[in-house]
Amino acid sequence: MSDCLIVTTVAREFAEEIERLADFPIRVRACTSAQEALAAYAGETVLFGSPGMIAEILPRLPRVRWVQSSWAGVTPLIELGRRDYVLTGVRDVFGPQMSEYVIGYLLAHELRILRRVKAQRGQQWLRDHSGMLGGKRLGIMGTGSIGRHIAATASCLGMRAVGLSRSGRSVDGFEQVFAVDRLYEFLGEVDHLVSVLPQTAGTDRLLDAGALACLPAGACFINVGRSNVVDHAALRAALSGGRLGCAVLDVFDAEPLPAGSPLWNTPDLLVTAHIAAISHPLLIVPVFVENYRRWINDRPLQYLIDFDAGY
Repeated sequence: MSDCLIVTTVAREFAEEIERLADFPIRVRACTSAQEALAAYAGETVLFGSPGMIAEILPRLPRVRWVQSSWAGVTPLIELGRRDYVLTGVRDVFGPQMSEYVIGYLLAHELRILRRVKAQRGQQWLRDHSGMLGGKRLGIMGTGSIGRHIAATASCLGMRAVGLSRSGRSVDGFEQVFAVDRLYEFLGEVDHLVSVLPQTAGTDRLLDAGALACLPAGACFINVGRSNVVDHAALRAALSGGRLGCAVLDVFDAEPLPAGSPLWNTPDLLVTAHIAAISHPLLIVPVFVENYRRWINDRPLQYLIDFDAGY
């Protein structure tokens, strides 16, 4: 029997990386689908991989005692309601990817890149001046490891970071951090906005019509956290009415985004396919290997998920 069942579409790449990286034996069985994992299961107490796939089979695997997620988000497992096992997530690895994505789209917005491409196709000499990120305030909803990395990266371009968190506790790298109950005040203090918030009951539809109206005209909103944070109908209205400068969405309630979704054709809305940060084996496997070392030596695991908090 293996020590651990890997359940993800890139399970074999994960297994190869474990073999390369671990300096102690870890016997793994790689499964690229939930169905394959269920058929291969032989009583393993440890699962590693995609929360979505694992959630499909976990109710039928009562012996499992620890699940290591390969994603930052663990919503599918939280929603199962099962609590008789240890769940660990992934932190401190997605910050660089998320930061490049956010800064890339903020620069595209300020430099009017899409407008200039459109003008070129029409052979128009567009003389609109570009904006600048330097001196602007970036509102970051979520001040954890990813939010902190985005703040640090933005500061290299002269931006000032303002944060929003559940507690409002001060965090290094942020000029100021607001508690969630001061949301409208927070939104009024920023030039552009990015959300990296997890999906919890407390983050559901924080950005409704009233909240979006607090943002300055022309602001860019980027969501690389979870889709529940924004009321998409209100966002479409804010974009269609010309109040917001643009929005960039990488996360959605249903993925892939259905063909009939009005988000596809909303003006000044850019859609990406949940690619702001990829769970590459080179990034994720070291987290698992270190946690597995701790697991077999009865030491506390890193990045424990609080089932009640949802992250």
